[in-house]
Amino acid sequence: METQDSQPVYREISWPVRVLIYVILTVGALGMIMPFLWMASTACKPPTELNQFPVRWIPEHPICMQNLNDLYDLSPNFNRYFLNSALVTLGRTFGQLITCSLAAYGFARFPFPGRNIVFALCLGLLMIPFQAILIPEYILIRNLDWYNTFYALIIPGTFSAFALFLLRQAFMQIPIEIEEAAIIDGANPLRVLWHVTLPLSKPALAAFAVITVQAAWNDFLYPLVVTNAPSTRVITIGLSLLQGERRTPWNLLMMGSFLATVPMLAMFVLLQRYFIEGVSMSGVKR
Repeated sequence: METQDSQPVYREISWPVRVLIYVILTVGALGMIMPFLWMASTACKPPTELNQFPVRWIPEHPICMQNLNDLYDLSPNFNRYFLNSALVTLGRTFGQLITCSLAAYGFARFPFPGRNIVFALCLGLLMIPFQAILIPEYILIRNLDWYNTFYALIIPGTFSAFALFLLRQAFMQIPIEIEEAAIIDGANPLRVLWHVTLPLSKPALAAFAVITVQAAWNDFLYPLVVTNAPSTRVITIGLSLLQGERRTPWNLLMMGSFLATVPMLAMFVLLQRYFIEGVSMSGVKR
């Protein structure tokens, strides 16, 4: 806590402790970033340098473009997988934005009998392992004749109990007086949600977007179960097909993984400030 005549609490920490904290944070940051650096390094290595010892972080003879061309020769539908993942990610994200924002606004602003019980049941979905409902969901997809379609990939993912909880908490932090003023001016609940509540919830929406996009983009098990055709195959499945029974071209696999990682890194860099603010639930921006 900071007052007008006092320094922030973190400035009262002694220099040795601060140095120790920075060292720990630096080691942790290096531990997190090293796999990405190794992936980028391996993506540009020729096959002869993959198993060299001692390990070379910088390729002696980089062949990035050749590995990229070889990747598309080995997986000619790679761009199709990339596009499919983008479509599935956008579909799930916008679907969750619609369903979860409407449900969250209802739970946050409209009292009705059994509201807390229904909300608790929704949150209870977080405690059920996805593997427990995978087979029933597969049978349902088959009965609906959705196998190998984008309906199967997108529609079941348009609701998330976590997104519902995140948005509800964000909406409850917005002063009710702001929404009441809009209602007095003649706005209905949907217009209040669209023009008042959602714009004031940008940090929570950014956190929601990062978490939802990352989960949809990296999803592997569910697309593996409900699709089995190149026309609907996503990028995670496409990358797994690069692994052979006896030999795996690790440089090509890392090149594909690097290409698949770039959009997620770019999105997080652009939204990191709002993401951190939304997750910490620091309040409404004024």
